[in-house]
This record gives sequence, C-alpha cells and structure tokens, in this order.
Amino acid sequence: QVQLVESGGGLVQAGGSLRLSCAASGSIYAMGWYRQAPGRQREWVATITRTGIINYSDSVKGRFTISRVNAKNTMYLQMNSLKPEDTAVYYCNGGAGNWGQGTQVTVSS
Repeated sequence: QVQLVESGGGLVQAGGSLRLSCAASGSIYAMGWYRQAPGRQREWVATITRTGIINYSDSVKGRFTISRVNAKNTMYLQMNSLKPEDTAVYYCNGGAGNWGQGTQVTVSS
C-alpha cells in the first residue's frame, strides 16, 4: 500500500492561509483531502485525479485550492480565508482505507 504523509498544519487567525502537503510513496490516480473536527464525523473536502479532474465540497469551494505534482507524487491544499469552523485534523486519502496520519489545522477567531 502506498504510504501517505501530510504536513503543513498549524495555528492561524481567521482570514489567514495555510498550505497542506501530502507526499505519497507511489503513484495514485485519485487523491483527496478529508477533515475531522472534534466530536464530528470525518468529512470530504476535495479530490483531484492524476488527469486533473477536481471536485470540492460546498463548504470550501472558492476558498481552498487542491493541486498535485504527479512527478513528485505530492498533493497540496491551499487554504485561504480560513474560518474557525475549518478547525480540524486534515487527512490525505489515497483510496479505500488508505489514509495519512493527519495534520492539525486550528483557526482562531
């Protein structure tokens, strides 16, 4: 199974930006970002395929940008105009049951 390692989380004020990265140990056709806030279920954020097909959840559309560099097996999530409700652990996903360890994003009001 391809290993996934996230990085780039942190603490930021509302309105600020963060960029998350997910490095994969091999090539994956479709990769995505999910997030889980305390006491809530894990929710889908965005997905990108190797061919550049992109989808976003309505909650982040217009604020977050997903991208990837296929040659580096790396995916990114540029998060702008962050809100306190974006606070969560963000996970990289590389298919069924294939998750990274997660990276904490905290947005203060």
